[in-house]
Amino acid sequence: MKKVIQQGETLMRSYLILGMCLLFLIQYFVKVQWLEYIVVGLSILAFLGSALKADKFPRWLGIIMMTSGLLIEWNKGTGIEGISEGIFLILPLLSLITLAPLLSIPLRLGGYFQSISVLLKNLLAQPKKLYAGITGTLFFLTPILNLGSVRIINEFLDELKLPSALSAKGYLVGFSTAVMWSPYFASVSLVLHYLNIPFKEYIIYGIGLSLLSLVIGNILFAFWIKRHPLDSEHSIKLKIETNTRNQLIKLVFFVIILIGTCLLVESITNWSMIVIVCLVSIVIPLLFGLQSKRWKELIPPLVDFRDRTVLMLNNEIMLFMSAGMLAFAMKGTTAANGVSDFLTNLAHQSFLLFALAVMVIVLGITYIGVHQIAAVGALAMQLNAAEIGISNISLALLLLLTWSISTALSPFSGLNLMVSRFNGISGFQTGLRFNGLHFTIIAVIGIGIISIIG
Repeated sequence: MKKVIQQGETLMRSYLILGMCLLFLIQYFVKVQWLEYIVVGLSILAFLGSALKADKFPRWLGIIMMTSGLLIEWNKGTGIEGISEGIFLILPLLSLITLAPLLSIPLRLGGYFQSISVLLKNLLAQPKKLYAGITGTLFFLTPILNLGSVRIINEFLDELKLPSALSAKGYLVGFSTAVMWSPYFASVSLVLHYLNIPFKEYIIYGIGLSLLSLVIGNILFAFWIKRHPLDSEHSIKLKIETNTRNQLIKLVFFVIILIGTCLLVESITNWSMIVIVCLVSIVIPLLFGLQSKRWKELIPPLVDFRDRTVLMLNNEIMLFMSAGMLAFAMKGTTAANGVSDFLTNLAHQSFLLFALAVMVIVLGITYIGVHQIAAVGALAMQLNAAEIGISNISLALLLLLTWSISTALSPFSGLNLMVSRFNGISGFQTGLRFNGLHFTIIAVIGIGIISIIG
């Protein structure tokens, strides 16, 4: 009886989160005030439900940030309406991280993951190509699978017991590129949304900076591997069949078509890119079922998504909602205005000093456990590109470059925690020790490029 009750509670939490996302999408189009209040109410219930199941650190950090945000917003005199607006503003990102994992279903059923496994194992005898394979695969998979891409790659390579440094370098460099350009990521969606920049205007710059990071990462690894050659036990070679090659080519086209579809819909409709991504995430598995007529195979992963994937978002819901509320509440406060004035004055003296100050502030805040949404989100809402003397695109690039670097280096980021757990090393080793040089070079080159663009 107790087990049945627990299963019922689990399903209720899952339906609560999914209902919140679906009602948000409906509200985006119908724009009815009473429906917005219902969505906000469901969000608060989802937050409270997640608080009971979240890990200890995210739970208390989330409670502290949410409480602080609510108190600050209440003291500003905006009352319930201000709090409701702050919570509703973060709902697009919650919907994004909840619904985006649906895209992995057709990829798994289509056999694409197995093809990637064969490719990577075939490259074990060639470390440079293996590293390029890991980072390149993550470059394509991470934009649509988020942290799931790292988990999948690690499953392929875990039995091979590769050096911790190689895995840490490959996972962080490959994953961090998506943070700067993928519309399926909270980082890009949040910054472009707050700065009111269409994704189609930003994507070339974002992908360019991401590819530069990928190239620099592979060059640095080429020097590293000369001093740390792999053991001969890793020198095995598998045959790549024609079908495997075709699957890999299809995977590349799948990602290109996916991004192209989002850009096309944005151009035609002018809808928010976050909403477009959420809708595409729902539609793609349905189209896969129609095209392949494999409905029976589609049902188990959908049930698994409902019963497991959605319920694994407790930490994310706690951190995203609380950090978003705190960032919204900080807007217009004396402290936020003080930081904004300081950075604006600094920008008038030197763009280099301004960019470095932004990075130091965000890295300092995220290094003690505060999520990037609170730090970068507050800056995105507070800073005015025109007052600073740069373009909106330049400000977006700087904030997303900073977000990417802090995601890799902060020992409390989801990426760093996951990679540290996989390799059995500390967050400091995963971030600064193994990848500090790479991200220092990216920061310097990135700031130089942004100053030219701006």
